[in-house]
Amino acid sequence: MRILVALLVLAVVGVGGWQLMPSQEDSEATITVGTTDTITSLDPAGAYDAGSWALFSNVFQSLLTYEPGGVSPVPDAARSCSFPKGGLTTYTCELRDDLTFPSGRKMTAEDVKFSFDRVKKINADVGPASLLSTLKSVDADGLKVTFHLTTPDATFPFKVATGAGSIVDHTRYPADGLRTGTSVDGTGPYTLTSYTKGKRADLEPNGRYRGAVKTGAPVELRYYADPDALEKGWKAKEVDVATRQLPPAVLASLNASDPDMRVSEADSSDTRNLYFNTRASSPLHSVDVRKAMAWLVNRERLAATVYDGTVDPLYSLVPAGLTGHTTSFFDTYPTQSAAKARTLLQQAGVSIPVSFTYGYGLGSGAAEAEAKELKRQLEASGLFKVNVKGYEWTDFQKRWASGKLDAYAVGWVADYPDPDTYAGPLVGTDSTMNTGYSSKAVDRYITDSQQYADRSQVADDFKNLQQTVADDVPVIPLWQRKEYVVSDAGVGGGQYLADGNGVFRLWSLDWI
Repeated sequence: MRILVALLVLAVVGVGGWQLMPSQEDSEATITVGTTDTITSLDPAGAYDAGSWALFSNVFQSLLTYEPGGVSPVPDAARSCSFPKGGLTTYTCELRDDLTFPSGRKMTAEDVKFSFDRVKKINADVGPASLLSTLKSVDADGLKVTFHLTTPDATFPFKVATGAGSIVDHTRYPADGLRTGTSVDGTGPYTLTSYTKGKRADLEPNGRYRGAVKTGAPVELRYYADPDALEKGWKAKEVDVATRQLPPAVLASLNASDPDMRVSEADSSDTRNLYFNTRASSPLHSVDVRKAMAWLVNRERLAATVYDGTVDPLYSLVPAGLTGHTTSFFDTYPTQSAAKARTLLQQAGVSIPVSFTYGYGLGSGAAEAEAKELKRQLEASGLFKVNVKGYEWTDFQKRWASGKLDAYAVGWVADYPDPDTYAGPLVGTDSTMNTGYSSKAVDRYITDSQQYADRSQVADDFKNLQQTVADDVPVIPLWQRKEYVVSDAGVGGGQYLADGNGVFRLWSLDWI
Protein backbone atom coordinates (compact mmCIF):
# COMPACT_ATOMS: atom_id res chain seq x y z
CA MET A 1 0.00 0.00 0.00
CA ARG A 2 3.41 2.71 -0.30
CA ILE A 3 6.74 5.72 0.63
CA LEU A 4 10.05 6.58 0.77
CA VAL A 5 12.21 9.49 1.45
CA ALA A 6 14.78 7.56 -0.51
CA LEU A 7 18.50 7.53 -0.58
CA LEU A 8 19.17 5.49 -3.68
CA VAL A 9 22.35 3.47 -3.59
CA LEU A 10 22.93 2.10 -7.04
CA ALA A 11 25.48 -0.67 -7.28
CA VAL A 12 26.16 -1.30 -10.94
CA VAL A 13 28.90 -2.42 -13.23
CA GLY A 14 29.69 -0.37 -16.30
CA VAL A 15 27.79 2.76 -15.30
CA GLY A 16 29.14 4.52 -18.35
CA GLY A 17 27.13 2.12 -20.48
CA TRP A 18 23.96 3.81 -19.25
CA GLN A 19 24.80 6.72 -21.49
CA LEU A 20 24.47 4.58 -24.61
CA MET A 21 21.33 5.01 -26.64
CA PRO A 22 19.32 1.83 -27.33
CA SER A 23 18.77 0.84 -30.94
CA GLN A 24 15.27 1.13 -32.41
CA GLU A 25 15.02 -2.66 -32.45
CA ASP A 26 16.04 -2.95 -28.79
CA SER A 27 13.74 -0.17 -27.61
CA GLU A 28 10.75 -2.01 -29.08
CA ALA A 29 11.63 -5.35 -27.47
CA THR A 30 9.56 -6.46 -24.47
CA ILE A 31 11.10 -6.23 -21.00
CA THR A 32 9.93 -9.02 -18.71
CA VAL A 33 9.51 -8.14 -15.04
CA GLY A 34 9.05 -10.80 -12.38
CA THR A 35 7.38 -10.15 -9.03
CA THR A 36 5.55 -11.93 -6.21
CA ASP A 37 2.95 -9.16 -6.11
CA THR A 38 -0.68 -10.28 -6.15
CA ILE A 39 -3.55 -8.52 -7.92
CA THR A 40 -6.76 -8.28 -5.89
CA SER A 41 -8.84 -6.57 -8.58
CA LEU A 42 -8.39 -4.77 -11.89
CA ASP A 43 -11.02 -2.25 -10.75
CA PRO A 44 -9.56 0.69 -8.76
CA ALA A 45 -12.65 0.72 -6.53
CA GLY A 46 -11.96 -2.85 -5.42
CA ALA A 47 -8.30 -2.96 -4.42
CA TYR A 48 -6.10 -1.36 -1.78
CA ASP A 49 -2.87 -3.36 -2.00
CA ALA A 50 0.60 -2.84 -3.41
CA GLY A 51 0.32 -5.34 -6.26
CA SER A 52 -2.93 -3.95 -7.64
CA TRP A 53 -1.81 -0.33 -7.26
CA ALA A 54 1.48 -1.12 -9.01
CA LEU A 55 -0.53 -2.09 -12.07
CA PHE A 56 -2.97 0.82 -11.68
CA SER A 57 -0.13 3.38 -11.77
CA ASN A 58 0.71 2.14 -15.27
CA VAL A 59 -2.71 1.65 -16.90
CA PHE A 60 -4.71 4.42 -15.20
CA GLN A 61 -4.06 8.09 -14.60
CA SER A 62 -4.73 10.09 -11.47
CA LEU A 63 -4.99 13.85 -11.47
CA LEU A 64 -1.59 13.95 -9.78
CA THR A 65 1.45 11.69 -9.54
CA TYR A 66 4.97 11.63 -8.07
CA GLU A 67 8.30 12.14 -9.73
CA PRO A 68 11.07 9.70 -8.72
CA GLY A 69 12.09 10.50 -5.14
CA GLY A 70 9.52 13.28 -5.00
CA VAL A 71 7.59 14.09 -1.83
CA SER A 72 5.04 16.46 -3.37
CA PRO A 73 2.55 15.43 -6.07
CA VAL A 74 2.79 16.96 -9.55
CA PRO A 75 0.08 17.24 -12.24
CA ASP A 76 -0.59 14.23 -14.46
CA ALA A 77 -4.17 14.09 -15.76
CA ALA A 78 -4.58 17.60 -14.35
CA ARG A 79 -3.03 20.78 -15.68
CA SER A 80 -3.08 22.25 -12.18
CA CYS A 81 -4.55 21.66 -8.72
CA SER A 82 -4.74 23.83 -5.60
CA PHE A 83 -6.52 24.74 -2.40
CA PRO A 84 -8.23 28.05 -3.34
CA LYS A 85 -7.50 31.07 -1.17
CA GLY A 86 -5.33 29.08 1.21
CA GLY A 87 -8.21 27.08 2.70
CA LEU A 88 -8.00 23.31 3.26
CA THR A 89 -11.64 22.26 2.83
CA THR A 90 -11.99 22.85 -0.93
CA TYR A 91 -9.59 21.48 -3.53
CA THR A 92 -9.86 22.23 -7.24
CA CYS A 93 -8.21 20.77 -10.32
CA GLU A 94 -8.23 21.81 -13.96
CA LEU A 95 -8.19 18.75 -16.20
CA ARG A 96 -6.02 18.43 -19.33
CA ASP A 97 -8.08 18.77 -22.51
CA ASP A 98 -6.20 16.14 -24.55
CA LEU A 99 -6.89 12.91 -22.63
CA THR A 100 -8.58 10.06 -24.50
CA PHE A 101 -9.90 6.72 -23.27
CA PRO A 102 -9.29 3.53 -25.30
CA SER A 103 -12.79 3.92 -26.75
CA GLY A 104 -11.72 7.22 -28.31
CA ARG A 105 -13.95 9.25 -25.98
CA LYS A 106 -12.35 12.32 -24.41
CA MET A 107 -12.00 12.41 -20.64
CA THR A 108 -14.03 15.07 -18.84
CA ALA A 109 -14.39 16.25 -15.26
CA GLU A 110 -17.50 14.06 -15.08
CA ASP A 111 -15.28 10.97 -15.36
CA VAL A 112 -13.18 12.22 -12.43
CA LYS A 113 -16.26 12.87 -10.29
CA PHE A 114 -17.67 9.47 -11.24
CA SER A 115 -14.42 7.71 -10.31
CA PHE A 116 -14.22 9.21 -6.83
CA ASP A 117 -17.95 8.87 -6.16
CA ARG A 118 -18.01 5.16 -7.03
CA VAL A 119 -15.06 4.35 -4.75
CA LYS A 120 -17.04 5.74 -1.82
CA LYS A 121 -20.39 4.34 -2.96
CA ILE A 122 -19.13 0.81 -3.57
CA ASN A 123 -17.08 0.90 -0.35
CA ALA A 124 -15.55 -2.51 -1.08
CA ASP A 125 -14.29 -4.52 1.90
CA VAL A 126 -10.76 -4.48 0.51
CA GLY A 127 -11.13 -1.24 -1.46
CA PRO A 128 -9.64 2.23 -0.85
CA ALA A 129 -12.77 4.06 0.34
CA SER A 130 -11.27 4.62 3.81
CA LEU A 131 -8.52 6.68 2.20
CA LEU A 132 -11.15 9.20 1.08
CA SER A 133 -12.75 9.57 4.50
CA THR A 134 -12.51 13.38 4.45
CA LEU A 135 -14.11 13.68 0.99
CA LYS A 136 -17.70 14.92 1.27
CA SER A 137 -18.63 15.55 -2.38
CA VAL A 138 -17.25 16.25 -5.86
CA ASP A 139 -18.49 18.80 -8.43
CA ALA A 140 -17.74 18.59 -12.16
CA ASP A 141 -17.96 21.47 -14.62
CA GLY A 142 -16.42 20.96 -18.04
CA LEU A 143 -12.72 20.42 -17.26
CA LYS A 144 -12.91 21.72 -13.68
CA VAL A 145 -13.21 19.37 -10.70
CA THR A 146 -13.98 20.65 -7.20
CA PHE A 147 -13.57 18.45 -4.13
CA HIS A 148 -15.42 19.45 -0.96
CA LEU A 149 -13.92 18.08 2.27
CA THR A 150 -15.58 17.46 5.63
CA THR A 151 -12.59 18.80 7.58
CA PRO A 152 -9.37 20.64 6.67
CA ASP A 153 -7.09 18.06 5.07
CA ALA A 154 -3.70 19.16 3.78
CA THR A 155 -2.97 15.53 2.84
CA PHE A 156 -5.83 15.32 0.33
CA PRO A 157 -3.57 16.03 -2.71
CA PHE A 158 -1.41 13.08 -1.64
CA LYS A 159 -4.50 10.84 -1.66
CA VAL A 160 -5.58 12.12 -5.08
CA ALA A 161 -2.22 10.93 -6.43
CA THR A 162 -2.76 7.34 -5.27
CA GLY A 163 -4.48 4.35 -6.84
CA ALA A 164 -7.67 5.52 -5.13
CA GLY A 165 -7.61 8.48 -7.52
CA SER A 166 -7.44 6.33 -10.67
CA ILE A 167 -9.77 7.80 -13.29
CA VAL A 168 -12.05 5.39 -15.18
CA ASP A 169 -14.37 5.83 -18.16
CA HIS A 170 -17.82 6.45 -16.68
CA THR A 171 -19.45 4.79 -19.70
CA ARG A 172 -17.58 1.52 -19.13
CA TYR A 173 -17.72 1.03 -15.34
CA PRO A 174 -20.82 0.41 -13.21
CA ALA A 175 -21.55 3.13 -10.65
CA ASP A 176 -22.58 0.79 -7.85
CA GLY A 177 -20.58 -2.38 -8.37
CA LEU A 178 -17.14 -3.63 -9.33
CA ARG A 179 -16.32 -4.32 -12.97
CA THR A 180 -15.50 -7.94 -13.71
CA GLY A 181 -13.43 -9.45 -16.48
CA THR A 182 -9.86 -8.77 -17.54
CA SER A 183 -10.21 -5.48 -19.42
CA VAL A 184 -9.44 -1.98 -18.18
CA ASP A 185 -10.28 1.43 -19.64
CA GLY A 186 -7.68 3.91 -18.44
CA THR A 187 -5.51 6.67 -19.87
CA GLY A 188 -2.20 5.71 -18.28
CA PRO A 189 1.18 5.33 -20.05
CA TYR A 190 0.36 1.68 -20.83
CA THR A 191 -2.58 -0.28 -22.14
CA LEU A 192 -3.30 -3.73 -20.72
CA THR A 193 -3.48 -6.00 -23.76
CA SER A 194 -3.94 -9.29 -21.89
CA TYR A 195 -4.15 -10.52 -18.31
CA THR A 196 -4.13 -13.94 -16.68
CA LYS A 197 -4.68 -13.80 -12.92
CA GLY A 198 -1.68 -14.97 -10.95
CA LYS A 199 0.33 -15.52 -14.14
CA ARG A 200 1.00 -12.48 -16.32
CA ALA A 201 -0.02 -9.05 -17.56
CA ASP A 202 1.03 -7.76 -20.98
CA LEU A 203 1.45 -4.01 -21.32
CA GLU A 204 1.95 -1.95 -24.48
CA PRO A 205 2.91 1.75 -24.55
CA ASN A 206 -0.22 3.90 -24.84
CA GLY A 207 0.15 6.17 -27.86
CA ARG A 208 -2.79 8.28 -26.60
CA TYR A 209 -1.17 9.00 -23.24
CA ARG A 210 -0.59 12.63 -22.31
CA GLY A 211 0.77 13.46 -18.89
CA ALA A 212 3.73 13.79 -16.58
CA VAL A 213 5.87 10.87 -17.82
CA LYS A 214 7.18 9.38 -21.05
CA THR A 215 5.99 5.97 -22.16
CA GLY A 216 8.59 3.21 -22.15
CA ALA A 217 9.26 -0.18 -23.71
CA PRO A 218 6.61 -2.92 -23.87
CA VAL A 219 6.48 -4.85 -20.60
CA GLU A 220 5.41 -8.32 -19.62
CA LEU A 221 4.70 -8.70 -15.91
CA ARG A 222 5.10 -12.24 -14.64
CA TYR A 223 3.60 -13.10 -11.29
CA TYR A 224 5.28 -15.79 -9.20
CA ALA A 225 3.66 -17.68 -6.34
CA ASP A 226 6.47 -17.01 -3.87
CA PRO A 227 10.07 -15.70 -3.63
CA ASP A 228 11.57 -19.13 -4.29
CA ALA A 229 9.65 -19.40 -7.56
CA LEU A 230 10.80 -15.89 -8.54
CA GLU A 231 14.41 -16.87 -7.80
CA LYS A 232 14.09 -19.90 -10.09
CA GLY A 233 12.60 -17.68 -12.79
CA TRP A 234 15.46 -15.21 -12.45
CA LYS A 235 18.13 -17.91 -12.59
CA ALA A 236 16.43 -19.50 -15.61
CA LYS A 237 16.47 -16.08 -17.34
CA GLU A 238 12.67 -16.08 -17.63
CA VAL A 239 12.69 -12.44 -16.51
CA ASP A 240 14.90 -9.44 -17.25
CA VAL A 241 14.01 -7.70 -13.97
CA ALA A 242 13.19 -9.20 -10.56
CA THR A 243 11.62 -7.17 -7.77
CA ARG A 244 9.27 -7.52 -4.82
CA GLN A 245 10.54 -10.00 -3.66
CA LEU A 246 13.43 -12.39 -4.02
CA PRO A 247 14.23 -14.60 -0.99
CA PRO A 248 16.10 -12.80 1.82
CA ALA A 249 19.12 -15.09 1.47
CA VAL A 250 19.37 -14.19 -2.22
CA LEU A 251 19.09 -10.46 -1.51
CA ALA A 252 21.76 -10.70 1.17
CA SER A 253 24.15 -12.41 -1.24
CA LEU A 254 23.75 -10.03 -4.19
CA ASN A 255 27.10 -9.09 -5.66
CA ALA A 256 27.37 -5.59 -7.10
CA SER A 257 30.46 -6.60 -9.08
CA ASP A 258 28.66 -9.35 -10.99
CA PRO A 259 28.94 -8.27 -14.67
CA ASP A 260 25.73 -10.10 -15.59
CA MET A 261 23.37 -8.01 -13.48
CA ARG A 262 22.56 -4.57 -12.12
CA VAL A 263 21.51 -4.17 -8.51
CA SER A 264 19.55 -1.23 -7.15
CA GLU A 265 19.22 -0.99 -3.38
CA ALA A 266 17.29 1.85 -1.75
CA ASP A 267 16.27 2.81 1.76
CA SER A 268 12.52 2.32 1.85
CA SER A 269 9.62 3.10 4.13
CA ASP A 270 7.81 -0.15 3.36
CA THR A 271 6.92 -1.72 6.69
CA ARG A 272 5.41 -4.88 8.13
CA ASN A 273 3.23 -4.99 11.21
CA LEU A 274 1.48 -7.60 13.32
CA TYR A 275 -2.17 -6.55 13.76
CA PHE A 276 -4.57 -7.70 16.46
CA ASN A 277 -8.33 -8.19 16.47
CA THR A 278 -9.26 -6.05 19.48
CA ARG A 279 -13.00 -6.86 19.48
CA ALA A 280 -14.66 -8.31 22.58
CA SER A 281 -15.03 -11.70 20.85
CA SER A 282 -11.27 -12.01 20.30
CA PRO A 283 -8.87 -13.68 22.78
CA LEU A 284 -6.67 -10.60 22.20
CA HIS A 285 -9.35 -8.13 23.28
CA SER A 286 -7.59 -7.28 26.56
CA VAL A 287 -4.93 -4.60 26.23
CA ASP A 288 -2.88 -6.46 28.87
CA VAL A 289 -2.76 -9.54 26.63
CA ARG A 290 -1.50 -7.45 23.74
CA LYS A 291 1.05 -5.69 25.95
CA ALA A 292 2.29 -9.09 27.08
CA MET A 293 2.97 -9.98 23.45
CA ALA A 294 4.84 -6.69 22.97
CA TRP A 295 7.17 -7.73 25.81
CA LEU A 296 8.00 -10.99 23.99
CA VAL A 297 8.57 -10.09 20.32
CA ASN A 298 12.26 -10.02 19.35
CA ARG A 299 12.56 -7.93 16.19
CA GLU A 300 16.35 -8.13 16.00
CA ARG A 301 16.27 -11.92 15.83
CA LEU A 302 13.45 -11.80 13.30
CA ALA A 303 15.41 -9.43 11.03
CA ALA A 304 18.67 -11.39 11.40
CA THR A 305 17.39 -14.95 11.02
CA VAL A 306 14.31 -14.83 8.80
CA TYR A 307 15.38 -11.88 6.66
CA ASP A 308 19.18 -12.24 6.67
CA GLY A 309 19.63 -8.59 7.61
CA THR A 310 17.78 -7.27 4.55
CA VAL A 311 15.23 -5.50 6.78
CA ASP A 312 15.66 -3.26 9.82
CA PRO A 313 13.83 -3.74 13.13
CA LEU A 314 11.02 -1.19 13.52
CA TYR A 315 9.85 0.18 16.87
CA SER A 316 7.17 2.59 15.78
CA LEU A 317 4.24 2.90 13.41
CA VAL A 318 5.91 5.66 11.35
CA PRO A 319 9.16 4.38 9.79
CA ALA A 320 12.58 5.98 10.00
CA GLY A 321 13.14 8.75 7.49
CA LEU A 322 9.70 10.34 7.84
CA THR A 323 8.59 13.32 9.88
CA GLY A 324 7.35 12.20 13.28
CA HIS A 325 9.25 8.91 13.49
CA THR A 326 9.89 7.79 17.07
CA THR A 327 10.88 4.60 18.89
CA SER A 328 7.77 4.38 21.05
CA PHE A 329 7.70 0.58 21.28
CA PHE A 330 11.38 0.41 22.25
CA ASP A 331 10.84 3.13 24.86
CA THR A 332 7.83 1.28 26.31
CA TYR A 333 9.08 -2.31 25.92
CA PRO A 334 12.89 -1.94 25.87
CA THR A 335 13.76 -5.63 26.16
CA GLN A 336 12.12 -9.05 26.07
CA SER A 337 10.65 -10.00 29.46
CA ALA A 338 8.58 -13.13 30.03
CA ALA A 339 8.18 -12.12 33.68
CA LYS A 340 6.51 -8.81 32.83
CA ALA A 341 4.38 -10.54 30.22
CA ARG A 342 3.19 -13.10 32.78
CA THR A 343 2.32 -10.37 35.29
CA LEU A 344 0.17 -8.62 32.68
CA LEU A 345 -1.69 -11.83 31.82
CA GLN A 346 -2.33 -12.51 35.49
CA GLN A 347 -3.70 -8.98 35.84
CA ALA A 348 -5.99 -9.62 32.88
CA GLY A 349 -7.31 -12.77 34.56
CA VAL A 350 -7.01 -14.85 31.42
CA SER A 351 -6.28 -18.55 31.20
CA ILE A 352 -2.64 -19.32 30.43
CA PRO A 353 -1.57 -20.15 27.80
CA VAL A 354 -3.61 -17.72 25.73
CA SER A 355 -4.60 -19.45 22.51
CA PHE A 356 -5.20 -17.50 19.28
CA THR A 357 -5.07 -17.78 15.50
CA TYR A 358 -2.36 -16.07 13.44
CA GLY A 359 -2.91 -15.64 9.70
CA TYR A 360 -0.62 -14.58 6.89
CA GLY A 361 -0.78 -14.32 3.10
CA LEU A 362 0.69 -17.19 1.13
CA GLY A 363 3.46 -16.13 -1.23
CA SER A 364 4.04 -12.90 0.71
CA GLY A 365 7.83 -12.87 0.90
CA ALA A 366 9.13 -14.77 3.91
CA ALA A 367 5.74 -14.64 5.64
CA GLU A 368 5.67 -18.36 6.47
CA ALA A 369 9.14 -18.37 8.04
CA GLU A 370 8.26 -15.15 9.86
CA ALA A 371 5.09 -16.70 11.26
CA LYS A 372 7.00 -19.73 12.53
CA GLU A 373 9.60 -17.51 14.21
CA LEU A 374 6.98 -15.32 15.93
CA LYS A 375 5.12 -18.44 17.03
CA ARG A 376 8.37 -19.78 18.49
CA GLN A 377 9.09 -16.52 20.33
CA LEU A 378 5.62 -16.28 21.86
CA GLU A 379 5.30 -19.94 22.78
CA ALA A 380 8.81 -20.13 24.30
CA SER A 381 7.47 -18.12 27.23
CA GLY A 382 4.81 -20.72 27.94
CA LEU A 383 2.25 -17.91 27.92
CA PHE A 384 0.76 -18.29 24.45
CA LYS A 385 -0.42 -21.02 22.10
CA VAL A 386 -0.34 -19.83 18.48
CA ASN A 387 -2.28 -21.54 15.68
CA VAL A 388 -0.54 -20.39 12.47
CA LYS A 389 -2.22 -20.68 9.08
CA GLY A 390 -1.51 -19.24 5.63
CA TYR A 391 -4.23 -18.19 3.20
CA GLU A 392 -4.39 -17.34 -0.49
CA TRP A 393 -4.01 -13.56 -0.73
CA THR A 394 -7.58 -12.57 -1.62
CA ASP A 395 -9.01 -14.98 0.96
CA PHE A 396 -6.56 -13.61 3.52
CA GLN A 397 -7.73 -10.04 2.89
CA LYS A 398 -11.38 -11.02 3.25
CA ARG A 399 -10.68 -12.87 6.49
CA TRP A 400 -9.00 -9.94 8.20
CA ALA A 401 -11.58 -7.52 6.76
CA SER A 402 -14.39 -9.59 8.28
CA GLY A 403 -12.69 -10.03 11.67
CA LYS A 404 -12.15 -13.79 11.31
CA LEU A 405 -8.50 -13.71 12.39
CA ASP A 406 -7.17 -12.92 15.86
CA ALA A 407 -3.79 -11.74 14.59
CA TYR A 408 -2.40 -11.18 11.11
CA ALA A 409 0.87 -9.94 9.67
CA VAL A 410 0.61 -7.55 6.73
CA GLY A 411 3.18 -5.51 4.83
CA TRP A 412 2.40 -1.86 4.17
CA VAL A 413 3.66 0.01 1.13
CA ALA A 414 2.95 3.66 1.81
CA ASP A 415 0.24 5.34 -0.24
CA TYR A 416 2.09 8.64 -0.33
CA PRO A 417 5.22 10.26 1.18
CA ASP A 418 3.71 11.53 4.42
CA PRO A 419 3.34 10.03 7.92
CA ASP A 420 -0.45 10.39 7.58
CA THR A 421 -0.51 7.23 5.47
CA TYR A 422 0.59 5.25 8.55
CA ALA A 423 -2.14 6.72 10.73
CA GLY A 424 -5.76 6.64 9.56
CA PRO A 425 -5.43 3.55 7.30
CA LEU A 426 -3.67 1.55 10.03
CA VAL A 427 -5.00 2.68 13.42
CA GLY A 428 -7.76 5.23 12.82
CA THR A 429 -11.37 4.34 13.57
CA ASP A 430 -12.70 2.17 10.71
CA SER A 431 -9.13 1.67 9.49
CA THR A 432 -8.27 -0.41 6.45
CA MET A 433 -6.67 -3.01 8.69
CA ASN A 434 -10.03 -3.54 10.45
CA THR A 435 -8.68 -4.42 13.87
CA GLY A 436 -11.76 -3.04 15.63
CA TYR A 437 -9.51 -0.57 17.40
CA SER A 438 -10.85 2.92 18.00
CA SER A 439 -9.22 5.70 20.01
CA LYS A 440 -10.56 9.23 20.31
CA ALA A 441 -7.04 10.42 21.06
CA VAL A 442 -5.60 8.78 17.92
CA ASP A 443 -8.41 10.14 15.75
CA ARG A 444 -7.84 13.63 17.19
CA TYR A 445 -4.11 13.52 16.46
CA ILE A 446 -4.87 12.46 12.87
CA THR A 447 -7.39 15.25 12.35
CA ASP A 448 -5.15 17.85 13.98
CA SER A 449 -2.16 16.87 11.84
CA GLN A 450 -4.17 17.21 8.64
CA GLN A 451 -4.65 20.91 9.27
CA TYR A 452 -0.98 21.71 8.64
CA ALA A 453 -0.13 22.59 5.07
CA ASP A 454 3.49 22.74 6.23
CA ARG A 455 4.01 19.04 6.95
CA SER A 456 7.14 19.69 9.01
CA GLN A 457 4.81 20.89 11.77
CA VAL A 458 3.08 17.54 12.36
CA ALA A 459 5.89 15.89 14.35
CA ASP A 460 4.30 16.40 17.79
CA ASP A 461 0.93 15.00 16.70
CA PHE A 462 2.55 11.86 15.34
CA LYS A 463 4.82 11.48 18.35
CA ASN A 464 1.75 11.50 20.60
CA LEU A 465 -0.15 9.18 18.26
CA GLN A 466 2.64 6.61 18.24
CA GLN A 467 2.92 6.64 22.03
CA THR A 468 -0.82 6.03 22.32
CA VAL A 469 -0.49 3.10 19.91
CA ALA A 470 2.40 1.69 21.96
CA ASP A 471 0.23 1.93 25.07
CA ASP A 472 -2.86 0.35 23.46
CA VAL A 473 -1.03 -2.14 21.18
CA PRO A 474 -3.59 -2.69 18.41
CA VAL A 475 -0.52 -3.42 16.30
CA ILE A 476 3.13 -4.35 16.84
CA PRO A 477 5.56 -2.87 14.28
CA LEU A 478 8.03 -5.53 13.13
CA TRP A 479 10.41 -4.24 10.47
CA GLN A 480 11.21 -1.73 7.76
CA ARG A 481 12.21 -2.98 4.32
CA LYS A 482 15.00 -2.06 1.94
CA GLU A 483 13.98 -1.84 -1.72
CA TYR A 484 15.82 -4.14 -4.14
CA VAL A 485 15.58 -4.29 -7.92
CA VAL A 486 17.76 -6.76 -9.81
CA SER A 487 18.00 -6.56 -13.58
CA ASP A 488 19.88 -8.00 -16.50
CA ALA A 489 22.97 -5.99 -17.38
CA GLY A 490 21.24 -4.86 -20.56
CA VAL A 491 18.31 -3.21 -18.78
CA GLY A 492 18.55 0.28 -17.34
CA GLY A 493 16.25 2.37 -15.16
CA GLY A 494 15.76 -0.14 -12.35
CA GLN A 495 16.75 2.46 -9.76
CA TYR A 496 13.62 4.45 -10.66
CA LEU A 497 11.19 1.54 -10.72
CA ALA A 498 9.96 1.84 -7.13
CA ASP A 499 10.86 4.35 -4.45
CA GLY A 500 8.10 3.73 -1.95
CA ASN A 501 5.70 6.54 -2.83
CA GLY A 502 3.18 4.15 -4.34
CA VAL A 503 4.17 4.49 -8.01
CA PHE A 504 5.57 1.49 -9.93
CA ARG A 505 7.37 3.08 -12.90
CA LEU A 506 7.53 0.39 -15.54
CA TRP A 507 8.06 3.14 -18.11
CA SER A 508 11.43 3.91 -16.51
CA LEU A 509 12.84 0.59 -17.74
CA ASP A 510 14.64 0.50 -21.06
CA TRP A 511 17.22 -1.46 -22.98
CA ILE A 512 20.74 -0.08 -22.89
